[in-house]
Amino acid sequence: MIYLSQFTFPSYDAEYAFRLGNAKRTCYNTMYPFFVLSAHGLARLDFAPVTIFYGGNGSGKTTALNVIAERLNVRRGAPFNKSSFFGDYVSMCTHALLKPLPPESAMIASDDVFEFMLDLRGINEGIDAKREELLEEYLQNKYAQFRMTSLDDYDRLKKVCDARSRTQSKYVKDRLSGNVREQSNGESAFFYFTQRMGEPALYLLDEPENSLSPARQMQL
Repeated sequence: MIYLSQFTFPSYDAEYAFRLGNAKRTCYNTMYPFFVLSAHGLARLDFAPVTIFYGGNGSGKTTALNVIAERLNVRRGAPFNKSSFFGDYVSMCTHALLKPLPPESAMIASDDVFEFMLDLRGINEGIDAKREELLEEYLQNKYAQFRMTSLDDYDRLKKVCDARSRTQSKYVKDRLSGNVREQSNGESAFFYFTQRMGEPALYLLDEPENSLSPARQMQL
């Protein structure tokens, strides 16, 4: 399935003309992403069902993906590097679609995957902390010298009775959700990608190979 068939970036001459027209705006120290892709001779991309960008660090792979994502206005999570001229550059690009983009279309960066793994860890750390609180609460309620004096004490009475009629494990489990199952970084990354790409759409993946074994890369 091909949604985006072609994408064209501004030529060096077009970029230089824009620069001359903005020569008086000297308060900026960068015109990124101007002159990044044209320096490598990248003028046009023609897409296949799966298109892979390759090149060394600084060759412009991430820049190209960010520009395409902004031009197509697809969903994205993690913030990305952009300057005051980013919108000007994007407006100078053109693209051709074979089909309208589904709303699920998205840009997925390696930062999104790392944030997902950190979120899992944070959820589990929060659950672990709450578990310790409930263990302490159980002991306090089980051995409390408690006497109900008014209806305001009813909630505390329920907890005391609950603690005295249940085991510590049962008391805690009834009040706490289970830990989210954590996997290796590679397994978590693969799970994240497969969950995000559940529906047919255009997906722009920045460095999806991070954390993935060669076998998982091919499977993805």
